[in-house]
Amino acid sequence: MNVIIGKRLTVLRIVRCGTRSLSSRQEDVNARQKEMMKRGLPNISPIPGVKNILLVASGKGGVGKSTVAVNLACAMSAQKDKKIGLLDADVYGPSIPKLMNLRGNPRLTKDDKMIPLLNYDIPCMSMGFLIDEKAAVVWRGLMVMQGIQRLLRQVSWGELDVLVVDMPPGTGDIQLSIVQNVPVAGAVLVSTPQDIALSDVRRGAEMFNKVKIPVLGMIENMSHFTCPDCGAESKIFGSGRVKKLSKELNLDLIGNIPLDPELSEYSDKGVPIVISKPGSRQAREFMNIADEIWQRLPGA
Repeated sequence: MNVIIGKRLTVLRIVRCGTRSLSSRQEDVNARQKEMMKRGLPNISPIPGVKNILLVASGKGGVGKSTVAVNLACAMSAQKDKKIGLLDADVYGPSIPKLMNLRGNPRLTKDDKMIPLLNYDIPCMSMGFLIDEKAAVVWRGLMVMQGIQRLLRQVSWGELDVLVVDMPPGTGDIQLSIVQNVPVAGAVLVSTPQDIALSDVRRGAEMFNKVKIPVLGMIENMSHFTCPDCGAESKIFGSGRVKKLSKELNLDLIGNIPLDPELSEYSDKGVPIVISKPGSRQAREFMNIADEIWQRLPGA
């Protein structure tokens, strides 16, 4: 009987020792993995000459985010004696070339950096300048990240007070590549009043919260339509939802851009409405939003 008990105690000791050994080995593995992940993350470093980076994001496509980004860049440039640049980070569906009426390939500096194309005194860079406008970009994650690195690091921006970045939809590789590579001063979130758009905006806000990027406010696009004949306002996509979400997220609603055919018409022509019709209601709203951003942008 004593022999049996002794054997059981011996086995128990071996199991305990083995368990401690496995636990210790697992802790070592976890520590090594954390160290490798730290090494694998890119170092955040500024873009030479660029003082502030502002992200214009939505989480969802089709909400007019690129139109907002273009008009904000023009409005911010018009308000102060400061230099604004515009980066199109949507590798798969670049919109800036059309919205800014720009085409052609960038010239190169002596050190092989791309020179942004210029219109309305706004230097612009986009993947759309580097590929045929009818070509489809079929890239995996690594190629996309390399493309973003090129747009961030191989462009001769000169001296910019603010680089406005038109972000692609979603919360994936491109977004992470940008926020893990360059210091971002802040972001603004664009949404229409539809529930499906707002759910994606919520995810976008959560992403910025996780990576510690301050969200400067929310912008409601296509908030209402004003009848050109009788002047009556119609909330085509509903009302109050964006304001409600902004309160839930503890964010300020810094602008309401009305739905108007002229905004779409001038955008298709490559002339931002802030430039084409500076006295219009939409242009004035963009100017008000730009003023809000200037007040909230750290160090601007």
